[in-house]
Amino acid sequence: MSPGSPSRPTSWPLLYTALALTTLATLLLELSLTRIFSVVFYYHFAFLAISIALFGLGVGGVLSYVVAGLPARLFRRLGLVSLLNAILVLAALLFLLTRGANVGTLDFALIYFMTALPFLGAGIVVSLVISSAIERVDRLYFFDLLGAAGGCLVLVLLLNTFGGPNTVIAVAVLFASAAAVWFSLAGLRFGRILSVFAGLLLVLVVFANTRYHFLEVRYAKGQKLHAEEFTKWNSISRIGMARDEHGGQMIYIDADASTGIADFDFNHLSASDLENLLHQGPAIPYNLRPGAKTLVIGPGGGWDVSRALASGSHDVTAVEINPIIANDIMRKRPNLSNGLYLRPDVHLHIEDGRSFVRRSPEKYQVIQATLVDTWASTAAGAFALSENNLYTTEAFRDYLSHLTDDGLLTFTRWGFDPPRESLRLVSVAIEALGALGEHDPARHVLAGRMGRGTDLNGWGAQDTVMISRKPLSDADIARARDAFSAAHMDTMYAPGDGPKNQFGQLLLAADPAAYERGYPFDITPVSDNRPFFFYTVQPRDVAAYLLNSSRAADAKVNVALPKLFSALIVSVIAVLIILVLPPVVLGARLPRERSVQSFLLYFLAIGAGYILIEVALIQKFVLFLGHPTYALTVVIFSMLISSGLGSFVSRKVVGDRKDRLVAALAIAAALVALVTATVQTVLVAGVGLPLAVKAGETVLLIAPLGFAMGLPFPTGLRLLEARHAPSVRWAWSLNAAASVLGSVGALVLALYLGLVQTMLIGGGLYLCAMAVVLANPMARSQTKPLVSAEVSA
Repeated sequence: MSPGSPSRPTSWPLLYTALALTTLATLLLELSLTRIFSVVFYYHFAFLAISIALFGLGVGGVLSYVVAGLPARLFRRLGLVSLLNAILVLAALLFLLTRGANVGTLDFALIYFMTALPFLGAGIVVSLVISSAIERVDRLYFFDLLGAAGGCLVLVLLLNTFGGPNTVIAVAVLFASAAAVWFSLAGLRFGRILSVFAGLLLVLVVFANTRYHFLEVRYAKGQKLHAEEFTKWNSISRIGMARDEHGGQMIYIDADASTGIADFDFNHLSASDLENLLHQGPAIPYNLRPGAKTLVIGPGGGWDVSRALASGSHDVTAVEINPIIANDIMRKRPNLSNGLYLRPDVHLHIEDGRSFVRRSPEKYQVIQATLVDTWASTAAGAFALSENNLYTTEAFRDYLSHLTDDGLLTFTRWGFDPPRESLRLVSVAIEALGALGEHDPARHVLAGRMGRGTDLNGWGAQDTVMISRKPLSDADIARARDAFSAAHMDTMYAPGDGPKNQFGQLLLAADPAAYERGYPFDITPVSDNRPFFFYTVQPRDVAAYLLNSSRAADAKVNVALPKLFSALIVSVIAVLIILVLPPVVLGARLPRERSVQSFLLYFLAIGAGYILIEVALIQKFVLFLGHPTYALTVVIFSMLISSGLGSFVSRKVVGDRKDRLVAALAIAAALVALVTATVQTVLVAGVGLPLAVKAGETVLLIAPLGFAMGLPFPTGLRLLEARHAPSVRWAWSLNAAASVLGSVGALVLALYLGLVQTMLIGGGLYLCAMAVVLANPMARSQTKPLVSAEVSA
């Protein structure tokens, strides 16, 4: 929209409003999809939404060249694309929610590309607006970022109030609202009326769906959902309540993980009640420490709390992360649990368990976590590629430090033959005890198994592993053996046993690390840097597992691995599509000039580097902020604002000077190294702070890095345009392609190398971009401004 153009707006505020609505809707869609993907697929696929958004925005940026050449006036085109986007959002949601139980690679690819379509439209709109109103680029960038930041801020409110599917429908409302503004700017009354009508209709759909749930998750993790009596979403989960085959009430987290509701009258416990409460695996620590002061992490429906009370405890602290479970089900429906969480001797806290332990000054006789990630999610592999900071060496040190000298740390996990999760608990305990000065772990561990035969070959037995703060006494060992026998459990290990099975072999090994390396599954200790506790496939066996993943236990525990490779395949297809767009759609061929060809590698490097760092930061801040949704929202908000500011001032700070660009890239790499070196110390020190304070600290920590990483992309585009303008289309495509592939690659790198190493590799790619600039003969030049939509920094 050059001065004097017939398309020049009569109201700049309206244009800014429409742009902000578009970017708000775009980021809100990306973040809300992470929540729905967590329910329909698995938690680690939340990060796939980043890949989908980058793919759509990248393709949209390239296709904006085509849309710009259409005969219709600009604002009419923008209105049509925005209104179409509202329809595409609804269509993508319908497609996602109506997939059946068996979602194969083809279905997965269709979901990927269907959900990418609204991002494609958003990329077209933002690209056209910014490139057409270049004289006001500073204000356009401000409202672009303001809208996107607003998406981060309203996400939690919308999810808590309306739920996942309704938040996506709200995105459609926002696109329809933007369309109404674009049509107003175009002077098209019918288009404005149509857009307003569509927006109001969608608002009615939101409220109707809130009551009647006709657009809701019906299939998840390859299974049809139970007939639910209660459902509610919040920013960290979807909670459903239904009856099991025995008529008992079950709570389902994200349509998969489950916890039963304990309903006991502690004034009139029957013999059957006592059998259920005191003679099962998770009850063993209360046989050793009856009446113990207890901390239960992840109490869910209250079974561990009930076990502690039944043993005589009058001081039970329960830490539940999910307010829907704690408040909406357990407190507001006391008839379901006989008022368990309203008892004066039960102290309920709603927060992340490890954060609570870190800030608590109390010490306990029993700290317990029973199937915290619960049965369905763990056995089905829901967390196999998702970080879990409850089971790291650093976490175990925190727990053990909050035990009394006679205290017991108790975990119940799923047991298979040969053991995986339960044996890994022992491996982590060995390292944590050693860090606390206890170098004879064989005197600190008890392990029992409930379930045999068909359990081991099916869903898994239950292994209860207890770790004592100090060496166990002979009396404790004798009581434990008696308790195991009374509960009809196998004693897998007790001090004094020889290396009769894998537990004894590991605990009594002269070199535990060598034993772990030779074990058929990966049972090495996990750390906060590589917190993938549930992923147990040895790196050497990945190919064999993918080819023979039908074995019952393997398929349940590590089903996420083939899903990850499916995502990788789909991402490669997406990258190929992005790469063929310039020559096929725009007729842009690779330039013959070698200096231009080599400079295109620059955009590959910064695209992949940026997304590797971003995804690693998101995963790194999960522990600090308490949940993946909070980490995703706050980190993306921080990166978006700071990188946008870097891009905005890049012309003044860097200009077109290669020496300054080299310095900017070097500073970005140096800041990556600095953040990598300091982030763990900062996070550990502040993990017990209030969430709002931690969010502010996250922004302050990330902002300098994001600012530096925002400088290179627009500077590189200006240099490239001055030398060979048609190659800018290739730069768009290569940057987007690298970002798409990098979002999946970041998970693979974090899985096998660690989060710190993934960040350092991202920083190394900025150094690779610096090497490209240094080796390239393109000289300093004065260029005309070129601004494009934000595909990545």
